[in-house]
Amino acid sequence: MTAMNTKPHYRTVWISDVHLGTRGCQAELLVDFLNEVTADTYYLVGDIIDGWRLKKSWYWPESHHAVITNIMEKARNGAKVIFVPGNHDEFAREFVDMTFGHVDVRMNDIHTTADGKRLLVIHGDEFDGVVKYARWLAYLGDTAYNFAIMLNRYFNAARRKLGYGYWSLSAYLKNRVKNAVQFICDFENAVAHAATKRKVDGVVCGHIHHAEKRMIGNVLYCNDGDWVESCTALVEHKDGELELLHWADMRNMAMTYIGGNSASSPASAGLGRLMSLFRSATTPDNAPSAANARVMTNSPQNNNAIGKTA
Repeated sequence: MTAMNTKPHYRTVWISDVHLGTRGCQAELLVDFLNEVTADTYYLVGDIIDGWRLKKSWYWPESHHAVITNIMEKARNGAKVIFVPGNHDEFAREFVDMTFGHVDVRMNDIHTTADGKRLLVIHGDEFDGVVKYARWLAYLGDTAYNFAIMLNRYFNAARRKLGYGYWSLSAYLKNRVKNAVQFICDFENAVAHAATKRKVDGVVCGHIHHAEKRMIGNVLYCNDGDWVESCTALVEHKDGELELLHWADMRNMAMTYIGGNSASSPASAGLGRLMSLFRSATTPDNAPSAANARVMTNSPQNNNAIGKTA
């Protein structure tokens, strides 16, 4: 089998905060990701469908339907799919401990990695005081957040016309707001504390749209980010190593490597094809080591991700 036909396979993939049903959702990039990688287990860590936004106005393009179809097909073909509802798709919480279309719905879960680490998997909204105690403020924040995402769409449309890749303007701006940075820190510490109380080795969550993997005390804290701005996923390799993939950055890197300067959309550009070309071009003579290849997928944008309170 040639590198052109080889797709990366992971033991586990975690994604969250897709927000299907909103115009800010990067559904085409997520479809490319799901087409390009395979896994034994997929965790959908909340806010996959944005019920809050769909109640206000219906928005469901073909690319959003394609995400659901792709995930359901993986489940039918034998992959284990576990859905942990978040606050934006809380309607699914009444179906906890049930199975629909081979997808298990759970309030939370304990995942054991290949090297024996026990990870608590939760969405994380229960640690957000705004959502828990001031729901009206959360809805107000959600409206402001979606306005920022709208501006971000226009900003990136202009970048594409100029031949540049995706970059999150709203993430850049909000990461420089002192209160947002403090909120992220408080949230991470609260989640790590909960993991300590559950006597697990680590935690995987979403909710705040801030991809991160680091130790907090003795707890491995992992946030798989989102598919609105950062377009990130957490993956587990067959040896149990965990890695954050910054998919938009990987796409930009692939386009740059093959000399692409296309202003086309992710769907028309074909991220899967681009990544195959990238892997093919870097093997076998000038292929990086496995360790270096993983480093290449860890973007410097990891420190510029966004936090939100809804």
